[in-house]
Amino acid sequence: MSNIDKRNRLDEEVFTYRVTKDNKVFISYMGRQVTSLVGKEADKFLTRISGQDFKAVQLVMAKVTGNFKRGNEKDSKRE
Repeated sequence: MSNIDKRNRLDEEVFTYRVTKDNKVFISYMGRQVTSLVGKEADKFLTRISGQDFKAVQLVMAKVTGNFKRGNEKDSKRE
């Protein structure tokens, strides 16, 4: 996994998820919701993360969210 996460961003908890009663999954990046999964996609995601360690779960969430960043996001730490 070191080849995938060269900047060690997945060691931090940058992605989080929450599951609702009706099995919808909401994935957030740095506290902001970036995607939601329903139905078969949500079931597939929950199956993929079950039994995984923290960093592997972070990687799955990174792959599921896809290319949502375009480089024009403001980093509140830099301001």
